[in-house]
Amino acid sequence: MQLTGAEIVIECLKEQGVDTVFGYPGGTILNIYDALYKHSDEIRHVLTSHEQGASHAADGYARATGKVGVCMATSGPGATNLVTGIATAYMDSVPMVAITANVNLPLLGKDTFQEVDIAGVTMPITKHGYIVKDVNILADTIRKAFQIAKSGRPGPVLVDITKDVTANTCEYTPVSPKEVEKLNRYTESDLEEAVSLIEKAEKPFIYLGGGAIISEASQEVAEFAEKIDAPVCDTLMGKGAFDGRDDRYTGMIGMHGTKTSNFGVSECDLLIALGARFSDRVIGNPKTFAKNAKVLHIDIDAAEIGKNISAYASVTGDLKCVLRELNKRLAKQEHTEWMAHINELKEKYPLKYNTEQLSCPFVIEEIDRVTKGEAVISTDVGQHQMWAAQYYKYTKPRTFLSSGGLGTMGYGLGACIGAKVGQPDKICINIAGDGCFRMNMNELATASRYNIPIIQVIINNHVLGMVRQWQTLFYDHRYSQTVLNDKVDFCKVSEGLGCTAIRVTKKEEFAPALEKAIALREPVVIECVIPEDDKVFPMVPAGAPISEAFDEDDLNKA
Repeated sequence: MQLTGAEIVIECLKEQGVDTVFGYPGGTILNIYDALYKHSDEIRHVLTSHEQGASHAADGYARATGKVGVCMATSGPGATNLVTGIATAYMDSVPMVAITANVNLPLLGKDTFQEVDIAGVTMPITKHGYIVKDVNILADTIRKAFQIAKSGRPGPVLVDITKDVTANTCEYTPVSPKEVEKLNRYTESDLEEAVSLIEKAEKPFIYLGGGAIISEASQEVAEFAEKIDAPVCDTLMGKGAFDGRDDRYTGMIGMHGTKTSNFGVSECDLLIALGARFSDRVIGNPKTFAKNAKVLHIDIDAAEIGKNISAYASVTGDLKCVLRELNKRLAKQEHTEWMAHINELKEKYPLKYNTEQLSCPFVIEEIDRVTKGEAVISTDVGQHQMWAAQYYKYTKPRTFLSSGGLGTMGYGLGACIGAKVGQPDKICINIAGDGCFRMNMNELATASRYNIPIIQVIINNHVLGMVRQWQTLFYDHRYSQTVLNDKVDFCKVSEGLGCTAIRVTKKEEFAPALEKAIALREPVVIECVIPEDDKVFPMVPAGAPISEAFDEDDLNKA
């Protein structure tokens, strides 16, 4: 059948099973929005307040559901406003397709109104980018974009379409999406070497990253940890891939990881990295990281093997597939003394905070208690992000959404909206510092417009908390541009954007506020006012060995 390019875009989205698109219209993309209007009963469009909000919402939708997130924007500033969200998705391996429109083909390269080479701009932060100049290749291009976004190590793909292509017609034939093949490049000898290393280890430690969530390998990870009798730590991106209430779990590793995880990894003789990339925030000083251990690295991306830390052995493939094979081959191991030592570290170095006043750790623990650990938690970036990683016990994958690689302030609210749209039966809560909330708080208008019942918790200490913490510890208390104690009233702003707002200043006020927010089933903002000098501990200075993690007790002794 003969269809316009705009109609082909919509038909291809339907082919791919897309039920929701986040975006913002404009001149060059009008034909696509006109076609979308005719299919509004099949594809829901969520109009965000800003294109960056659309990209973060598509990201949150993808992380919470495992599907490909889709966002749209017009040419020029509309497209460039997607860039931060695309980069966020790229750094954290989130499957996303961003569809933009550009000026008519004859006007390309002539500094036309609202013309930007968005494919060129996003080249370093996408798995692939297309600019479609011929309607006859449009359908296949969109199909390829979805295939690339979700195959192998997932990531964002850009499809930029000139406006005349969206108006031109050609023959369209529906095609069923191809199954995504698992990219397994390992050999039998790779598996045998891995089994041999594990069987010989006396002090194995499992280091779990976001790849375990992407590959849906939680069950295999749990079986693997039990079979080899090893403790498990995770990265920020790995939260929920292993049950945070399990006795084997030692907490997060790295700059704000637990002492148990940091000390344990520094003492182990075999470090098994599962779907993790050895980020600088995890390893600290690469020369001293896991210095007593052989490293077994299992990852789908061959480029990650040996990139930051040398691997003694590796298995390249989909983590779920690899662990299934290893679990078949491995006999039950026992490391009684090693596990007893790890348990001693857990008892000796528990996470702790000042319980006499309202604080972010208290708020996080209350959220965990009230929601019974069943909520989807998104965060922005900073102290509250680390506290959310430390004090909420994530028991399931796809329940913690946070910008790990790029560290994007303003990420969480859009992501929370996307998560709630994708998981309407879940309680979805965004936790943001006051500095982050200022970045994209206009997305509250999106939540109120559609009555998306998200809960926004603002941790308001009237400062840029994490930066101030560094200024306190390493810059002799020189608080350059980190004090936010101005006349902004977040509750009034939130009410003005159509949301119910509650201010909390005492511990006993928070749980009732959260319970009310859950019961209301509408967008609610809870502002929690906490002291400006609360700090995240433990901490490892940038570039220092993770074995030198310190906390407030250590500072007081110094």
